[in-house]
Amino acid sequence: MKYVSGPYFEPDFDPLLYRFGTPGVVVDNETREDCTLVKVDSVNRDGVLLEMVQLLTDLDLVISKSYISSDGGWLMDVFHVTDQMGRKLTDPSLPEFIQRALVPCQRPGGNGPSPRFTTCLGNVVGPGGPDVSDCAALEFTVHDRPGLLSSITQVLADNGCHVASGQAWTHSGRAAGVLYVTTAGGGAAAEAAAPAPSRWEHIEGLVDAVMGAREKLTGERHWVSMSAPVEGRVHTERRLHQLMHDDRDYESGPAATPVDEEHFSMGDKAATTARLARRVETRVSIESWEERGYAVVKMTSRDRPKLLFDTVCALTDMHYVVFHATVGSQGPLAIQEYYIRHKDGRTVDSNAERQKVSRCLVAAVERRASHGAKVEVRAADRSGLLSDFTRMLREHGLSLLRVELKRRKDEAVGTFYLVTDAGGEVRAETLHAVRARVGKVGISFEVAKDAPGWPPVRKTRVPAPPAEAAPAVATPAAPPAAEGQERPRPSLGSLLWSHLVKLSNNFGYIKS
Repeated sequence: MKYVSGPYFEPDFDPLLYRFGTPGVVVDNETREDCTLVKVDSVNRDGVLLEMVQLLTDLDLVISKSYISSDGGWLMDVFHVTDQMGRKLTDPSLPEFIQRALVPCQRPGGNGPSPRFTTCLGNVVGPGGPDVSDCAALEFTVHDRPGLLSSITQVLADNGCHVASGQAWTHSGRAAGVLYVTTAGGGAAAEAAAPAPSRWEHIEGLVDAVMGAREKLTGERHWVSMSAPVEGRVHTERRLHQLMHDDRDYESGPAATPVDEEHFSMGDKAATTARLARRVETRVSIESWEERGYAVVKMTSRDRPKLLFDTVCALTDMHYVVFHATVGSQGPLAIQEYYIRHKDGRTVDSNAERQKVSRCLVAAVERRASHGAKVEVRAADRSGLLSDFTRMLREHGLSLLRVELKRRKDEAVGTFYLVTDAGGEVRAETLHAVRARVGKVGISFEVAKDAPGWPPVRKTRVPAPPAEAAPAVATPAAPPAAEGQERPRPSLGSLLWSHLVKLSNNFGYIKS
């Protein structure tokens, strides 16, 4: 099924202000055979690029390539996307949902109804992702250690709380988590026993005590916060980036390695193929383009899902504005190039600032790196389920690197990345033993395979074995020099759309 949808406009009775600022969304299935082009043009405003990338990510879409331009107070962006199975997008309601989700009045707290959409994986999302407004939020950062999540969830279970959903990440010896919590009895009976603020403060103090008992011995820092249910929460994964950034997880490790410039030009194809066969590491280079007043950020890393979201999230939370960008891949290598300025108008001027931005971008990429054995768990949702499951993992000598928890109707769904307590690879015998034990209490436990087309990522502290030669890949076409000098303006109309689509299809890079 193929279709090309035109922009969707609000009905005539909508306020004129919102009609003027309403984004135009085109979903094009005709231009490319291998993917769908999602084209968005809108009045530019603070944070809109992150909102678009976040929205496409929440819709369980894979962004394989994009071209971004937002100079002149107007943005025109093109994203090459497929669903998780590599198929084009065929739902005719998608353009309207994307547009309504990007309109400020349709967000939580606005006057209009919040649109909802069911993704290809069956997840129901709104403009800010899954709705967690009826849940309290437990946030924490702490030194990573075996049994950490088991200890935290045991405190919650002992105090009549149920973890409805949430995520936890680890990176550079630090751990951060956002858990959305409800009362075990639906809230009414428990809340009658104690006012909500004092209840959450009490639980926060208990979790803090559990973390602090060890941290006082090791001298490590930790932070805990428990907040009551509220609408309009920060997106969970963005919040995790913010927590780990505030925890300074980017400070450990060596400085970022500069990129290989031949990946950003017409280099020798044989040499490029040989380099791709090596172990891929995240590299960052930052240069100044004084004539235009930009800092040019170039990144290469192993390609994976949600990579664009993680990078844009890091730049946005460091208060940098992306004016132009091109994103694509060569085999297993993802290539990103951003033209940025700080919100106050300056570029990345000092060497110390360049080092910090480079470290932060590397950390943003590596936090989601899929190390360890990936297992998927399903069970009938009940109070104490997460506490019971993590305790069983702990008793088998397993530690968690990354956790994602969801709730689908009456079923709890979780994805866990496991290593041994010593950080080593989990043996198959151990996974079989865990599967047999949790199966007795009604928990489905399956070892997952990597998503098609996304190569596995190795732990950074474990040397990678020699890789086989990668197949030859085509290098990007050289872009015309003049095209990078154009600044998009609303008055350019169809000429700019043609320019954007051409650059996006050819994977051209902005040049002076």
